[in-house]
Amino acid sequence: MDAELGVGLLVVAVGCYILCSLYLLRNPLILHKKKRLAFYSRHISHRGGGGERIENTIEAFTHAVDVGTEMFELDCHLTRDGYVVVCHDKYLERQTGSDVDISLVKFQDLPLYREKLEVTFSVGHFGTGQDRRIALLEDVFKKFPHMPINIEVKQNNDLLIQKVSALVKKYDRDNITVWASDDSHIMAKCRKQNPYMPYSFTMRRGILLLALYYTGLLPFCPLGESLLQFYLPRVINRGYIPEESYLKKRFMVSLIEKLTMRKSLFEHLVKRGMQVQLFVCNTEKDMAAAFAFGATGVMSDYPTMLSDYLKKHPAI
Repeated sequence: MDAELGVGLLVVAVGCYILCSLYLLRNPLILHKKKRLAFYSRHISHRGGGGERIENTIEAFTHAVDVGTEMFELDCHLTRDGYVVVCHDKYLERQTGSDVDISLVKFQDLPLYREKLEVTFSVGHFGTGQDRRIALLEDVFKKFPHMPINIEVKQNNDLLIQKVSALVKKYDRDNITVWASDDSHIMAKCRKQNPYMPYSFTMRRGILLLALYYTGLLPFCPLGESLLQFYLPRVINRGYIPEESYLKKRFMVSLIEKLTMRKSLFEHLVKRGMQVQLFVCNTEKDMAAAFAFGATGVMSDYPTMLSDYLKKHPAI
């Protein structure tokens, strides 16, 4: 009898937990204060829109603004003489044809980008333009003082993080500049250097987010992040060919999409004041899929295409 009573109480407790979790998943503001970001961006230009102009150049950023972008995504590195430059790769072979480490070259000696630069997420397509110079982050801040910018820090470099933070403070843009990194150790340093900037989920924190969601614990847990930025999995092996062997398997990509593209998860985060941005969507079908999953914003190499899509679907 005691055993049966214990089982019964356990079933009741589990049932109550599930009901509470589901209710709070849909009504998170009962437990959490809503985040208030200084910007809301549906249209994000990946590397400034590298499908229409050479990626990460001032020309690319200018073009993206002209066609209606609401946010830049970019990456930063440090040159040998201490300049913070906007550049995706540490080694410049892909972008310039010169097999050099950007950290070993002075700013004035940096090579020019190739005349035609392949778009990483649209294999076989190329960005072109008149501007082939690697840009300074400071010049981007000067030219676009009110544009929200997502800065991905790929290198575990204390001086780089310090200098990025100093530039953000110099141009008084703490609330519209986002820390981003896949690496939790790098993110910890970024947040320590400038805790006033909003920040996105790292890979480790993203996995934890999914674990909390599937165990029902998410509605009870505080989250410091303000943005979730993640691949739209279906672009993998179609527009983007990954280096990782396990990602080359269609089953694995399909599984990742089923596990991560959860509309109820995204809706919960949005209700808590976060933004969900999926990348890199370079076709209208991918843009439609991203918004259907519950993304608040889409990152694309083709800012004109994305603007046209949003004009055709103003209710998104």
